[in-house]
Amino acid sequence: MSILEIFILSVGLCFDTFAVSLSSGICLPYISRAQFVKIFLSFALFQSVFTFTGWLLGKSLLGIIGSVDHWVAFLLLVYIGIKMIREGLENKEEVCIDVRKTRILITVSVATSIDALAVGIGLAMTSFTFNRILIASAIILAVTAIAASAGLKGGRYIGTKTGRRSEIFGGLILIAIGLKILVEHLEILS
Repeated sequence: MSILEIFILSVGLCFDTFAVSLSSGICLPYISRAQFVKIFLSFALFQSVFTFTGWLLGKSLLGIIGSVDHWVAFLLLVYIGIKMIREGLENKEEVCIDVRKTRILITVSVATSIDALAVGIGLAMTSFTFNRILIASAIILAVTAIAASAGLKGGRYIGTKTGRRSEIFGGLILIAIGLKILVEHLEILS
């Protein structure tokens, strides 16, 4: 696999992260510089580490991960999405699920990185060497960090224009991502 192919793989893996970052940027009124760095680094580190960990796990867990990864991602994203929609419909002061909170950030980072774990396992089935997986993990880290940053910045701009409806929109985005993951994996199994 060439560096260009690894870059394309990285871009494909970070679409979910971009969408979640965009929805978070839409509904959060303020993200400090430190929180911004914490959020994009969390997404990037989880994506990179899950790819590397998947490669390490290799053949021994392929059957287990391949059979449940889509359900885990689906359930986590739908849960968070429904919670966002519910809070958007209530007349509460809090506008959205706050990825500035560590627990929520880790949950969303894991949900968007499940596919990276499966990709890492798939790479272990090829002739991917240790040096190659280190390069791939570094590229995935950089591309995901850029995608998460772009999503947060773009979402903050959109959020100032949409108000409270943005939380409902963000929840719908998360549910759509979960459904996309589930449908793609169920089609592969058919």
